[in-house]
Formats: sequence, C-alpha cells, structure tokens
Amino acid sequence: MQTKPGRDRQYLDNLVEFVNCEFGLGITGINPAARGFYGETWRLDEDGGSYFAKLDYHDDHQIKYQRSFAVMDYLADCGVDFISKIVKPLNGGLCGTFDGAVLGVFEWIDGQNIETDATKAAEYQMLCEIYSHTKPGFHIPAAEFSDYEARRVYRQWKILDSMPKNEITRAALDLLVNYKNILSRHAAQLSKISQLSTSHDFYFTHGDAGGNFVVGGDKNYLVDWDEAMYAPIERDAWVMCCYDWARDLFNETLAKNGIAYELQPLRLAYYCYHMFFHYLGEFLDDVINNSEIKGLRGYLGEEWIFQRLEFAEGIYDNF
Repeated sequence: MQTKPGRDRQYLDNLVEFVNCEFGLGITGINPAARGFYGETWRLDEDGGSYFAKLDYHDDHQIKYQRSFAVMDYLADCGVDFISKIVKPLNGGLCGTFDGAVLGVFEWIDGQNIETDATKAAEYQMLCEIYSHTKPGFHIPAAEFSDYEARRVYRQWKILDSMPKNEITRAALDLLVNYKNILSRHAAQLSKISQLSTSHDFYFTHGDAGGNFVVGGDKNYLVDWDEAMYAPIERDAWVMCCYDWARDLFNETLAKNGIAYELQPLRLAYYCYHMFFHYLGEFLDDVINNSEIKGLRGYLGEEWIFQRLEFAEGIYDNF
C-alpha cells in the first residue's frame, strides 16, 4: 500500500475496513489515483476487480458532491453508460461518510484523459446525450448570472493585502497589481453582461467535460460529475468557443441530437469572463490557504485563457 502526505497506514487500513464493511467489498489493496481537482482519490483493488474512491473534505464543496450522486444514478437508469458507475453502500444510499468526508465509490475505469481537437466530436456527442435526459427536480445548483466570481477575487485581494508580508504574499500582490487594469476591465464587462442574461433553457451540464474525457480501450467516458449543474449549454461550450470550427461542431451536434438550442454569443462571453475569475479565485485560495503561488503564476502566464477573453471582448464590443 502507498500513502499520501499526511495519510499513514492506520488511515488506509481504516478506510479499507470502512469500504469493505459499508459497501460489501473485499478490498485488499489501496493506492493513490491522481484524478480530479477536489478531494482525495484512491484506487481500491480486490481479487478480480478494482474501484475508484473519492473523498471530499471541502466544506463548501461536499454538498455539491453529495447531491451529484442522484444525477449520476438517474443517468445510469436512463442507459447512459459512459459515466462513472456508482457502487452503492449496503444501507441503500448512494455514498458514504468517512472521517468527516463524503465518500463515493465507483467502478474503476482503466483509461487516460486524452483531450485533443479530434476528441471534441465524441465529447459533444456524449454531452448531447446528457442534455437529452435533463429532468427538473434534482437538488443540484442552478446557474445564476452574476459578477460574484469577480467580487470574490477582489475580496481575496484585500485578504492578501492584510496578511503578513512574505515572499509568497508579496509575489501574489505584485501579480495582481501587474494585471490591475485587465482585471478591472473584465470585471466591469462581466457585471454588465450578467445583468443582460436570463435564466432559461437550462440543461444538465458538466462544467469541465474536456478535462474529464477519458479514453479506455475502445470506449470513451465523461467522468467526475461533482459539479453537475442546471445551466445553459454554454457552460460546457465556452472553453473552445474562440474557434469557429468548435462552435459550428457544437451547434451541428445539438441539431443532430434533436436539441433545439443554438449557442448564444452573449452567454459564451459571460462564461469566458465568469470562468476566468473563477479559476483566478481558486489559485488565489491556494496562495491564501496553502502559501502556494505556482498555480497563480502559471495561470496568468497561460495564453489559452486570454484567447477566450479576447473572444469575449469581441462579443462585448458589439452587443
């Protein structure tokens, strides 16, 4: 058995014992599995099979994770076979609680995340199958158009400014100052566009399908449905929206699947701005809580996100 930092053999033994008792499995081996952003992930092995375990310790994310299981279970009942299949606890629920974390156990998918331009057709096809099964009534978040993520970043900036100054906090503040005008402009654009958006035509959405497109053998999968949300389809489409071919392909795939929806430029622009600040806030959290600045530096140095912002500004300037 291998351990993660802060996880000793006793922790692993307790986790294996809990899974075997509560889920009726016969796990004999456990090793780290590097999948997903939130939570701790493990590969569990027993004679004849393997499983994937994910534990979410984040207080502000646990409820999303817990509620996503009902959506995954419903989609499986609808015949969707390209998402992670839940292994249910013996108590009849959909997930468990271990050591203060929400614990999910899934059948193991032996594959790799292989996202390229060529995989987009398969990704969009699978997303359209999910959209076609959208059903109201699940207790998952629904998108709200607002400038919350930008306001969050500015709150984090104030927190950083009030913290003891060291090499990490100074470097983070210097980065924010360097991007001050860009942040201010995009925050104002996000605020205005969010006021023009309306809450209709919502579907089940993933939020990061490309980052969770897994190829295993001759089959494709979309995994990690923790952030399942009722939202406009642009929540899944924005990340490639600066490319004409990707927008055309998404719209063509929607039409072929009988989904009467076409990507709306204003909503695409909204998600470009919204997600820019969302990711920025995640990296600022790493600085504030973990004294980790590598992610922030890397993010602000990546061309891809600024390409999306340039696309969004072109829409903003013409609406």
